[in-house]
Amino acid sequence: MTTPSRDKSQAHFVRAQQSIPGGVNSPARAFGSVGGDPLIIDRGEGASLWDIDDNRLIDYVGSWGPHILGHRHPEVIEAVEAALAKGTSFGAPTALETELAEEVIAAVPSVEKVRMVNSGTEATMSAIRLARGHTGRDKVIKFAGCYHGHVDSLLVEAGSGALTLGVPSSPGVPAGCAADTIALAYNDAAGLAATMEEIGSEVACVILEPVVGNMGVVAPADGFLEACRELCTAQGSLLIFDEVMTGFRVAYGGAQSLFGVTPDMTTLGKIVGGGMPVGAYGGRAEIMNSISPDGPVYQAGTLSGNPLAMACGLATLKVLREQDPYPQLEEMTSRLVDGLDTAATDAGLDHVVARVGSMFTLFFNPEPVTSYDVSARNDTERFAAYHRGMLDHGIYLPCSQFEANFVSAAHTGQDVDSTIAAAREVLTGIAD
Repeated sequence: MTTPSRDKSQAHFVRAQQSIPGGVNSPARAFGSVGGDPLIIDRGEGASLWDIDDNRLIDYVGSWGPHILGHRHPEVIEAVEAALAKGTSFGAPTALETELAEEVIAAVPSVEKVRMVNSGTEATMSAIRLARGHTGRDKVIKFAGCYHGHVDSLLVEAGSGALTLGVPSSPGVPAGCAADTIALAYNDAAGLAATMEEIGSEVACVILEPVVGNMGVVAPADGFLEACRELCTAQGSLLIFDEVMTGFRVAYGGAQSLFGVTPDMTTLGKIVGGGMPVGAYGGRAEIMNSISPDGPVYQAGTLSGNPLAMACGLATLKVLREQDPYPQLEEMTSRLVDGLDTAATDAGLDHVVARVGSMFTLFFNPEPVTSYDVSARNDTERFAAYHRGMLDHGIYLPCSQFEANFVSAAHTGQDVDSTIAAAREVLTGIAD
């Protein structure tokens, strides 16, 4: 096949590098781990993107998760346009933020009150501060490979870009900021139990992704989430589910509704903003009442509750609730994953495919990925070859073996079949 022309993207990326570090505004967008330069995207529609060279791409990134309805869903665009006609930002309460809060509270089991912020990082940072303020304790337990944003105290054995780049922590984070953060192995309930027995009375919270998306898709082992819940309850520590990625993605009520385990607090983002920059954190009312102005724990944001973002998120959640695309998402993602699995098997490649809901990852790894240590053994060189080949076939995948792929309600059977056919050709080629 002929490699698509990317002359305009390449020229623009050279230009971008002169004014933006690395030419990107998030390292997760860099192609360093897969080779080549990132494409410069011009527009999106449904399940497709077009770059500035006008190449069409079937999109499995979905802005890293938010576009569960696809790009430019008509009801979402209509809601944003109606909000835009009234203004862009007021720095004052609007009815939209209350309506979105009510929608979240009705959907997510753990949330009785919710505070809107501007990103997932803001949400986790604020939730940790609240947990410490509410409990009067300092220590935080996280799990290696779970990424909770670029918060100083949580950038310890992180996933996402930090894992891709081989930098599980970062320069610029003072030792004192991470001194009270304990990183354990994901899915190791016995390890958590031993740690809680030793220092549980000092632990403000345990934070985790109930389904990990930032070392590839890793599902919780049977009983792991339940053990986290029981151990936190026994020690008076708060359990925080980081559902920035899984909230409204794996189920309308998030992973906690899917697995039947209710945390004390939840952080949200991605779909809650429908593609706009939105994060949120919420939980039991007694905990949330510790946040200023009701309580002493301070957190603020000038653009929090921005009306355009609230309108976008609210419209997205309403469509999800009223039209219920989840059975379709399950069927389409299962069909795609089965096709990828068969293609990789026929090519004779060591692999596993993980899926929860409409999130999935094809791992180039012979063993099921259950933790950071296993994921770190993925064949990243083979993934890089796979990524390049799929891109040449017009399939837009996350540019890292350690990221989740996302299917949207806009993906069609033809999109899935085209993707499987491309994967079959590419996987056969890289197996030689």
